[in-house]
Amino acid sequence: MAPLIVCEDLWKIYRVGDVEVQALRGINLTIDRGEFVAVMGTSGSGKSTLMNILGCLDQPTRGRYELDGLDVATAKPDLLAELRNRQIGFVFQSFNLIPRTSALENAQLPLFYRGLSIKEQRKQAAAALQRVGLAGREQHYPTQLSGGQQQRVAIARALVGAPSILFADEPTGNLDTASSREIMSILEELNRQDGITIILVTHESDIAAYASRELVMKDGRITQDVRRAPHLTVVQ
Repeated sequence: MAPLIVCEDLWKIYRVGDVEVQALRGINLTIDRGEFVAVMGTSGSGKSTLMNILGCLDQPTRGRYELDGLDVATAKPDLLAELRNRQIGFVFQSFNLIPRTSALENAQLPLFYRGLSIKEQRKQAAAALQRVGLAGREQHYPTQLSGGQQQRVAIARALVGAPSILFADEPTGNLDTASSREIMSILEELNRQDGITIILVTHESDIAAYASRELVMKDGRITQDVRRAPHLTVVQ
C-alpha cells in the first residue's frame, strides 16, 4: 500500500523585512496509513510549520508534498479546501470553539459544507460527542465545560467528518495532567480502533510517549526518527 504522506526536499522560507527565515530545510519524510506520529522540538524548530503544510493550511516554498497520491503544491485552492473538509481533522491547543454555540453545534460545524440535512448533521455530531464521552452534554456551551471537556468537543468536531488523518497541535497544552491523559487515551483509541492516522505536535515527552513513532526537529530539520512499540496502557 502506498504511503499516505510523502515529502521530498521540503523547504519553507519566510521573509521578515530583509531577513530570510528558513523554517523548514529539506525535509524528507514518509508516513504510512494508520501511524501515530509525535513531532517534537523546541519553539522555532519548525514542527508547527511542518504540521501546517502537511495539513494543507500552508504550502512549501519548494519541494514536493504528496498527500494520498495528490501533489499538494499543484492542487487548486478549492480542491485543497475540499480535502481539508473531507479527509483531514484538526485539534488545536486553544480548542477554537465558538463561545455562544452549544457542544452539538460546534461538533456539527464541518458538516455544514456537505449538503446534509440539519437532522443528519445533528445525528452525526451527537454520535461524535458520544464517542468522546460527552453524551448528555450536547447542549452545554463551552463556558459550561471544563478544559478537558472543551478539547473533547474539539476532537468530536474533528471526527464528525470521518477523516483519515488527524492533526493535533499541542492538544494538551492548556490541560492539567488528568485531563491530558484522558485526551491522549481518546487519540490512542482512535488510532488503534479506527485506524486514523494521527500526527501530534508536542514538546512534552510523556505525551509523545503515546505515539509509536517520534520525530525530533531542530532548526527546520528532522534530527531523529524513532519507531517503537506502542504502549498497551495509559502512560502514567
